[in-house]
Amino acid sequence: MSEHDLEASLERALASTPADGESDLENKLRPARLAEFIGQPRVREQLDLVLRGALGRGSPPDHVLLSGPPGLGKTSLAMIIGAELGSPVRITSGPALERAGDLAAMLSNLVEGDVLFIDEIHRMARPAEEMLYLAMEDFRVDVVVGKGPGATSIPLDVAPFTLVGATTRAGALTGPLRDRFGFTAHMEFYEPEDLELVVRRSAQILEVDLRPDGGREIAHRSRGTPRIANRLLRRVRDYAEVRADGAVTRDVARAALAVYDVDELGLDRLDRAVLSALVRSFHGGPVGVSTLAVAVGEEPGTVEEVCEPYLVRAGMLARTPRGRVATPAAWRHLGQEPPATGADSTDDPGDDPRGQGTLFG
Repeated sequence: MSEHDLEASLERALASTPADGESDLENKLRPARLAEFIGQPRVREQLDLVLRGALGRGSPPDHVLLSGPPGLGKTSLAMIIGAELGSPVRITSGPALERAGDLAAMLSNLVEGDVLFIDEIHRMARPAEEMLYLAMEDFRVDVVVGKGPGATSIPLDVAPFTLVGATTRAGALTGPLRDRFGFTAHMEFYEPEDLELVVRRSAQILEVDLRPDGGREIAHRSRGTPRIANRLLRRVRDYAEVRADGAVTRDVARAALAVYDVDELGLDRLDRAVLSALVRSFHGGPVGVSTLAVAVGEEPGTVEEVCEPYLVRAGMLARTPRGRVATPAAWRHLGQEPPATGADSTDDPGDDPRGQGTLFG
């Protein structure tokens, strides 16, 4: 691989970084230091020990894996790690690392102490992932120059760095990659009390006239997710400025969220469509996720990664070996009485043994 190829790979790897598409507003709402980060007390305590220990030794901390549903603060924590260490953060994503050369280009440009953040790390191409193994353990990579029998492997040293990986699907990581992280943090959904603090902090930054009851209403409808809480706050602010006097009270928040199809449990249009299809079209299940996704006109990954985690947590949906099943709470939320003997136990033709569904793919 020539120097020109390395530069081209570096540009390609950086082209799809999450930071490039982020608005200044979202960056403004991100906490800058660990002490400012709200919620996740156990993760904060563990990460604080990891960082303080590394700073005391004067060496880069162990590689860090952050896992959990979207919107819980994984990217914010990656930025905070860099800030606490006083080191720059280089950002890319798993899908952007299509070839080993893409990763080699990034690694060769790191300086000692840098933090490399790879979002959605479970989606890395396998050749890049295998190169990453050696870089994480021995801080070197092998670059293959040439093709065929004349190809030569050239070892390149990599400056000691800290890798921070973020994933919404920890189970999709290969064992060898997962085992190379020295610290793994699993992010949990937030409690309403913590989300209320998040909303209050964001309201101060955005200069929103947020009343305590308005902040409480938004927090309880935010699905345990800070990103959703901040998004709902901005939409309620719009409503308050256009149709009210600018103050976000409980009544204003309720009226605004009704306009945006967010109900009292935080379920949006897609969540209710999933539950409605499960209850009305499939008699409560079990039904495979692929069949369910076709019924609501979405991709299976969207249903599985965006809707299901909160629906399961809210007690509306159950994952079983035979498929997805609506709970009695789901039936009642849709204004229907659940069957006296539970959900229909008839096998759905779209189910497979893993509950993924095969009728529609």
